[in-house]
Amino acid sequence: MNALTRRQREIFDFLRDNNERFPYPPTLDELCAALGMASRGSLHKHISALIDAGLVESFAGNKQGGIRLTSQAQRDYVACEHALPFVGRIAAGRPIEALENINYVAVPEMLKSDKPCYVLQVKGESMIEAGIYDDDWVVIEQRSYASNGEIVVALIEGSEATLKYIEQSHDKVMLLPANASMEAMSYTPEQVEIQGVLVGQMRSYRPH
Repeated sequence: MNALTRRQREIFDFLRDNNERFPYPPTLDELCAALGMASRGSLHKHISALIDAGLVESFAGNKQGGIRLTSQAQRDYVACEHALPFVGRIAAGRPIEALENINYVAVPEMLKSDKPCYVLQVKGESMIEAGIYDDDWVVIEQRSYASNGEIVVALIEGSEATLKYIEQSHDKVMLLPANASMEAMSYTPEQVEIQGVLVGQMRSYRPH
């Protein structure tokens, strides 16, 4: 299934989960009311994107027309249930901002933990000696603590995020690269917020 925005996934989930609630596939007006959306035009934009992606289709069996999932989308939804939020790129080098443009990507169950997780794409080469390369996708278990030696997503001074090994003491946090040519970064505990711990990794070998 194609990556969906948060709102498109909400619409998709509603159509799947409420298939038996309506005698016919719901109209745009019925969807607006059910989803609490004030703008019919905004909903139409999301529906158009879902139609273009081959996930929903118009149904002409009721007078006003309705929207329903395509047969293929219904078959593919099992794969969609393995999707995690993809929240952008993260630096494995100098810190860069982690983006908040949330879509969803399918992730094998074995790469997740039993806690909430999300996906980031790595940018940079500071973790190559840990086998984490530029453009890899990493699966992050969302939590605010970590043990020394774990690979974490660290938010620095509230604005920049980076992927590094962590070593913590009462007065210092060290963020350590896995690249002998790069130096560790030292911060006070107040400067660093742990946003998650690495639990999985994915890689594409297709040319970019």
